[in-house]
Amino acid sequence: MVGWENELRIRFAPGSCWLEEDEIDIPNRRILITGATGLLGRAVYKEAKANNWHAVGCGYTRARPRFEQVNLLDVAAVHNLIQDFQPHVIVHCAAERRPDVVDSQPDAASQLNVAASGNIAKEAAEVGAFLIYISTDYVFDGRHPPYKENDAPNPLNLYGKTKLEGEKAVLANSDDAAVLRVPVLYGEVESLEESAVTVMFDKVQFSNKSANMDHWQQRFPTYVKDVASICRQLAEKRMEDPSVKGIFHWSGNEQMTKYEMACVMADAFNLPSSHLRPITDSPVLGAARPRNAQLDCSRLQMLGIGQRTPFRIGIKESLWPFLTDKRWRQTVFH
Repeated sequence: MVGWENELRIRFAPGSCWLEEDEIDIPNRRILITGATGLLGRAVYKEAKANNWHAVGCGYTRARPRFEQVNLLDVAAVHNLIQDFQPHVIVHCAAERRPDVVDSQPDAASQLNVAASGNIAKEAAEVGAFLIYISTDYVFDGRHPPYKENDAPNPLNLYGKTKLEGEKAVLANSDDAAVLRVPVLYGEVESLEESAVTVMFDKVQFSNKSANMDHWQQRFPTYVKDVASICRQLAEKRMEDPSVKGIFHWSGNEQMTKYEMACVMADAFNLPSSHLRPITDSPVLGAARPRNAQLDCSRLQMLGIGQRTPFRIGIKESLWPFLTDKRWRQTVFH
């Protein structure tokens, strides 16, 4: 998988076609991305490919044909994948990230978020791969922000607890691993429901109906392209310096409630926002959420690692394909 490999290409000419063997250059830095079919995984895979890494992604239900189909709960399958590919870096994006789903399916969530993560860390250590485990700001209770990496976690919901247990399992199985905690993510989604940020866009667009929007929880929406860049920069820094390991934080730096995010979406596309109603009460339904789990990102910044896209720019890039007003889309982007 390293160096030069042969690849068959189909060549066409009038009246005929034939197979031709080409030599292709395979980059010698190898990176494996779990959850490569998901929002963050796709961005990490794209970032790696664009920066001269030999990237292999794995997924499960949506894997074929682009990625390897691997059930991360299958210990033998994970072992074979990592032994065969011999990655220098593994970015473990796969997780059950929806707090309400974790509450309703706790055993399945724990298997993926904790057991599978610990096993991947063990396999990474066996081949000497640097593992980056993606975690969450929900390991904190949100009462005393901003949070540094060494501040005591106190998750309020089962999702945060499983991700914290996943951190512990990773670091117990691989002394040289990294944990990267990130907040709510958004980006180029395949459907609006793929992100807790973009899912609001339909309520923004359909202004004939008033919509209640949370104006209590303080969030720091973070663009997946930025997180993907952070993962790559962290991996490259580690290849220069073996002391780069442990817990890191990365986050966007614009503090917003969901109501404020929705207003920015409306403004970015010249849509009305008067139908959006801010709700300042603490939510009573669903899993408990921290009020403000702002992450202190200074440890990465001191390493010279960072990238932040302004929310208005990132959300515009992410949402324009979902505009119901096609005339606006054509005039602005074409």
